[in-house]
Parts: sequence; C-alpha cells; structure tokens
Amino acid sequence: MSNTSQEFDKVITICRTLFTNKMKDYGSAWRILRLPSLTDQIFIKAQRIRSLQENQVRKVDEDETGEFIGIINYSIMALIQLELGVVDQPDLETERATQLYDAKVALTKELMENKNHDYGEAWRDMRVSSLTDLILQKLLRVKQIEDNKGKTIVSEGIDANYQDMINYSVFALILMNKK
Repeated sequence: MSNTSQEFDKVITICRTLFTNKMKDYGSAWRILRLPSLTDQIFIKAQRIRSLQENQVRKVDEDETGEFIGIINYSIMALIQLELGVVDQPDLETERATQLYDAKVALTKELMENKNHDYGEAWRDMRVSSLTDLILQKLLRVKQIEDNKGKTIVSEGIDANYQDMINYSVFALILMNKK
C-alpha cells in the first residue's frame, strides 16, 4: 500500500515551515516579482541541482535538498502571483500568505493524487536526475509560454507546469530520503 499522500505532506510541512519563517524575516517582498523573475529563480535552482548531479567537485557545501525545497516554494509563489497579480509593494501578512500557500498546495496535491493513480506511481522507479531534467524541461516550456504572452494553442498553461514542478520536486525529495 502506497503512502505517497503522507510522504507528500511530510515534504510540504518542511517547505511550508521555511516559507512561513522567511515570511516572518522578509515579509512578502516576493510579491513584487513578475512571473518571469520567479521562473528564472526556479531555473537557477534546477540548474544548480543538475550541476550538483553531474560534477564531482562542490565549492559550496550544500546539497540538492535545499534546492528542491526552493523550487517548491518559488513555484507556489508563482501560483499565488498568477492568482493575485504582481504588486509594487509587499501586501500580504504571514497568515494570509500561508492560507494562499495551503490552497495552492491542496490543488497541487489533488493533481498529484489523480496523476499518481493514473500512472501507477511510475515516479518511484525513476532517477532523481530524470526528475531534475523534467523540471528543466517544464521551465523551458514556461519560458516559451511567457514569451508567447501566456497564450498556448493546445498545451497546458503555466499553472499546470508550476504544479508539475512542485510534484516532481516532492517526488525527488521522497526518493532522496529513501537512500
């Protein structure tokens, strides 16, 4: 019997704690970021993960875990920005930002559970490096959609891509924890 739902919740609890603590430290300064800026932040994290996976030498003593957590949190911020729009000044208190965070996580978890059912938990047999590549591919798709002013002809929108990046990152963290 799979415990993916509980494992998902465990990962998100760690991410949510970091998000709320950073909200207490910095407020909602992230609310001024336009979507391409958030996409680029996620890209930096994903590119660093790929570099860590490929290079033998690390000059900064950090592992992939923090970068996957960053992808999750920045993707949730992007989903919030999609809903609320960008502002010129921080405008969310920690409590409201956390409510929005939880709402985006709930939608993303529902998507994960539906896809997980249909795909038979295929991700459990994947490599973390493949999940990283899929995140990078999603980022390139998002950048193209952003360049197309948000318009797609037959493809999913930006929100679905951010949700997939969250779920791939959660899967990667679950798999890394099993080692």
